[in-house]
Amino acid sequence: MAWTLAVVNQKGGVGKTTTAVNLATSLAQAGRRVLLIDCDPQGNATSGLGQKDTVEHSIYDALTGGVPLADVIRKDVVVPGLDLAPATLDLAGAEMEMFQELSRETILKKIIKPIEKNYQYIFIDGPPSLGLLTLNILTAADAVLIPIQCEYYALEGISQLMNIVERVQQHLNPKLAIGLVVLTMHDERINLSRQVVAEVREFFGEMVAKTIVPRNVRLSEAPSFGQPIALYDAKSKGAVAYAELAQEVIALGKE
Repeated sequence: MAWTLAVVNQKGGVGKTTTAVNLATSLAQAGRRVLLIDCDPQGNATSGLGQKDTVEHSIYDALTGGVPLADVIRKDVVVPGLDLAPATLDLAGAEMEMFQELSRETILKKIIKPIEKNYQYIFIDGPPSLGLLTLNILTAADAVLIPIQCEYYALEGISQLMNIVERVQQHLNPKLAIGLVVLTMHDERINLSRQVVAEVREFFGEMVAKTIVPRNVRLSEAPSFGQPIALYDAKSKGAVAYAELAQEVIALGKE
């Protein structure tokens, strides 16, 4: 059975999609069967894997149109073992349509259920907001993966996210846990980055990954070429960091 991780943070620009794409890719390269579900209307995970221009069915069709998720999924998109449920801008209208449904918070969970046995890990890349899509993602997940950038105001809004997680635990998904907090965009030359690392470790304790993702030009360039960093520049600091982070995830023993 898959370990399903909601990759969420309502702040934009924190490395959320970068983490979802590159961690999923690194786990697939480590021999795991991985599904990445793009639940962000911007579709950045879809374009980051070079799939933006060829989408026939998307996660929107599975959430609102009755298309089975198995028919949406693209197999082995950039490396063997990595599958993708792509997103398009259509997803921006999904929340309005989902509001009319009964048990609207559990739609994503229901469509994932038939295919979860096919994977060891499922990553759901969420939008930078705390609306109905994010509620669906948290309800469908076993755990939350929170990327936090090593910059000023890093913890701003985290208490709001934690409140939402607690409400979901109480009312919709009692098993939901904080799986991992990943520090991103770290610059070891800057005092502020080191201060943020200390603050986040004090706040979250052992839930913070030992691997810290550095600020890396190659990591920023890779999405524009439709490639994860492991294919764009496997020797870059960003690629090495996500490969190490994948080993940390495997070591958690949740697959």
